[in-house]
Formats: sequence, structure tokens, C-alpha cells
Amino acid sequence: MNRKLSMFLILMLAVVLPFTAILAQDDAELPDLEGRTVTVAVENAYPPFNSVDEDGNAVGWDYDVINEICARLNCVPEYIETAWDGMILAVSNGEFDMAADGITITEEREEVVDFSQGYMTLEQVLLVRTDEDRFDSIDAFVENEDLTVGVQPGTTNFFTATELFGEESPRIVSYDTFPVAVQALIAGDVDAAIMDNVAGQGYVGANPDAVTLVEGTLTGTEALGFIFPSESELVAAFNAGLDSLEADGTLLEITNRWFLDTGDDMAEEAQEDGEEEMMGGTIIDVLMTLTVPMGDMDEMEDMDADMESMLPDLGGQAVTVAVENAYPPFNSVDEDGNAVGWDYDVINEICARLNCVPEYIETAWDGMILAVSNGEFDMAADGITITEEREEVVDFSQGYMTLEQVLLVRTGEDRFDSIDAFVENEDLTVGVQPGTTNFFTATELFGEESPRIVSYDTFPVAVQALIAGDVDAAIMDNVAGQGYVGANPDAVTLVEGTLTGTEALGFIFPTDSELVSAFNAALDSLEADGTLLEITNRWFLE
Repeated sequence: MNRKLSMFLILMLAVVLPFTAILAQDDAELPDLEGRTVTVAVENAYPPFNSVDEDGNAVGWDYDVINEICARLNCVPEYIETAWDGMILAVSNGEFDMAADGITITEEREEVVDFSQGYMTLEQVLLVRTDEDRFDSIDAFVENEDLTVGVQPGTTNFFTATELFGEESPRIVSYDTFPVAVQALIAGDVDAAIMDNVAGQGYVGANPDAVTLVEGTLTGTEALGFIFPSESELVAAFNAGLDSLEADGTLLEITNRWFLDTGDDMAEEAQEDGEEEMMGGTIIDVLMTLTVPMGDMDEMEDMDADMESMLPDLGGQAVTVAVENAYPPFNSVDEDGNAVGWDYDVINEICARLNCVPEYIETAWDGMILAVSNGEFDMAADGITITEEREEVVDFSQGYMTLEQVLLVRTGEDRFDSIDAFVENEDLTVGVQPGTTNFFTATELFGEESPRIVSYDTFPVAVQALIAGDVDAAIMDNVAGQGYVGANPDAVTLVEGTLTGTEALGFIFPTDSELVSAFNAALDSLEADGTLLEITNRWFLE
């Protein structure tokens, strides 16, 4: 409900990391590689990390991150397309200065190459056909000896399969690349494919009628890193570069760009390429777990423990929380009548750590901020954008996510193909929810009294009006927008680009509430031990 100045991936949805101050490092303190050329091995077959687009350009997260690092370190990256199966050995032998290909950090690989600090964490999942009815769980798949699984040799996915079935198992079918394995699955040549959760969600996004993910994961979280020859001086330099990108938000911005903004384009490119349906980009992709590169993990664990012991004790205080229950995945009511969402899980966890008892009260959005300002509630949670105007009447927690405003339109819309073209056409109308950031974005574009702005009580009603043809577009945050596309892929899509810059979200409290500092401390604690990202993954990835 992008009603903050503003979220879906980061990404992804990029979570605002409370440790930014710890990571902050002046570019002036970064190593100077004096224009050195750095050869980088890439596969160009693992979007959104690296691939070749329809115009023949090599693109992806790896390219953008390494280009930015080299801009800060004064080096020149030279990318060399290299087959995955020989990549690690080639780097170990010094044939390349480094490699970037979504490489899982493992003890075995650390024996032959040096890794950068981890920059992301993933989990291994099971991709199956949507009509699969022979098994409905990972355990059932593993127990059925007649079922086969497609993998790419030399990958973590492959090693996961060998741990499940044995190295020589006939149940394991190897393919040169992930796209070929997925095509084999769709064609019925294998019964499942193992891959990381990001790639898996991407394939589901690109092939929603063909493939789906089995609930659960095959492994715990696994960190990704760049690889270098042993004792390479580039490791420390690139770690410093990653710290710098993390500190100023560039790493999250690039992650959002590739795991949140580009899904439709990537899916189309993948299908045109022939072997793929590669990474679609539903909102969920972006919010894959992002590892904060903070150096020595033992020190971080000690810091986590210290932080837990220093949290305030609210003595079992009841905390009234206003929620709208109409803004999934932040808050909503499920089909069984249960109130669920990111807000509930995060606040429940915060209160478990602070010794408080949350009491959730369903409240209409249009009166929520004023009600909190008047002290009718102790706080509100509803994806609220932090703005100067709102800070005049309520206090915000620290930001926990950043979003952007986007334009949702009907699939097949041919009267305009860009945000500028929509704005310039005075005959076109836009649906919004009053009092939200989306509404204020519309008034900035068209004026407060513009007949082009059509207000609806909730976002779902605005989207239904769009689908029904009552309005020509709807403005909302990127996360909600991607969510509606995922739920209605044949009915709505997003126009390329954004209407605003990134906007932070926070909880709101009455002015001078002592809960602000307590909740900030708890948010730091959730961030420090990974709980905040785990909950974010649960609601924006799974």
C-alpha cells in the first residue's frame, strides 16, 4: 500500500539494513587498482545474474555489480564467456582473475579458490510440472525410486541430488544448462529439477502454467560469492567494494533492478532464446535473502547475542496495533478468516523479544494515521511510507523496506507504451486509493482536482476497476504491482519504469512514544540474526 513515500525485489523490496552505519566506508578509503584489467569468467546462461539479451548484449546482476565495483576501485573488467563445468578449475589455475556466476560458497571449493564475502543466500528447491499428482512433498519424491531429477553438473543443485540419491544414481539426469533441464522437465523427460529458490521462482514466473515449486526446501541457506585464485589480492579489494556498495544502498538498488524490475523482459528473452523460459521476475525474486557483507561472522554472532541481551523489556505491556487487513502481503485475511502477513509475523517476533503483547485492531486506512496521532492506537503497521508531512503528526520507526511507485495497466494495452505517453494523453484515467502515496503521486502528475484521478476505497477495488475497463491504469508500489501481475498474469502488466524514486516504509507511533526506540532496537535485532530477511522471504518469495 504504498502509502508512504514509497516496495516484491530488492529485494526485494529492498530491506533497509540497520547496520549501514557499521558498513559505511568512504570511497576515498577504497583500494586503487590503478586502471588494472580484471578478467572475469561468466557463463552467460544464468539470468538474472548473467545472460545475453535479444540484442546480443551481455547483461545481468553480475555485470552491474562488478562494473560498479571496478568504477570505485579503478579497474577495468574484461568479461570472458566460459562454460560452467570448467570455470572453477580455470580460476584456480589462474586463467582468469575471478569468476561471477552465482557460485555457492562451499568448503570443497574453498580448497582450490578464494571466495569474496557472501553477497546473497539461497536455498535449493524442487521444481515440478503443474499437473504433477504422483507426489506432493519433497519426502514423497525422494522415496519414490521411479522418479528422476534434472540437474546441471558441477552445481550445488547437482551435489544436492547426489547427497539425496548417490553419485551414480540413475535417478539423476544431467543437462548442460539449467534451461535445458527445465525444458526436459516440461517435456516429461524428467520428473523434477533441483535449483536454487531464485532460479526456481524465476522459471515459475516465466512458465506459470507449466511448472511450480514443491513446498519446502532441500537444503539450508547457502551463501554466494565471487571466486578468485588462491591468495589473490583482489579478494580484499572486492570485499571493500562490496562493503561500499552495501553501505550506500547501491547493492540493493542493483538487486532490485534485476530481481524485481526486469521479470517480464527476461522471460520474453528466455523464450525467444529457445532453451529457456529463464528467470521470470515476479516480485518474489527480488527478495531473496541478501547477505550483509560485514566481515568476521564470529564477531557478528557475538554482536547478535549482545544485542539480544540489551533489548528493552516492556514487562508484558499490551501494544495496540492498527492494521487495514487489505494490503497483502503485509496484512490481509486468508480464506480461513485468519489475519496474516508480513506485519503480523514481524510484530509478533518483535514483541516476543521485547516482552509485549500485540493486540491487532482492523482499521480503515483513511483514518489510520490520524487515529495513531491522537493516541487511539499505540502504533500502526500498513506499509506506510515515511514522509516529512506524516512525520509532523506521528513518529516513525526506522525504515525497514524501500519501494517505488509504478503503473499497472491491462495486458494488451496499445494506446500507450510508456509512462510519459500515459501522462501526456489527457483522455486516460488512473485508479488510486485516497490518502496513499499512490494517490499523492497521481495528484503530483495531474493536479489535485484532475478528473483523470478516480479514487477507490481499497487497492483491490482499483485493480478490479482497471481489469473491467473503468480506468486505464492504476498507480501502486512495485511490490503490490508485481503481486497483482502474478495473480492476474493474463489480465494486467506493468509499464516499464517508475513514477518515483525509492521510498522507505516504517511503522508509525504517537509523537514521543517510548515504543519507537524499543521497536527500532528489536528491528536491529531481527536484522542482525537474519529473522527479518527470513520473514520477508516467507511473504515475498514463497
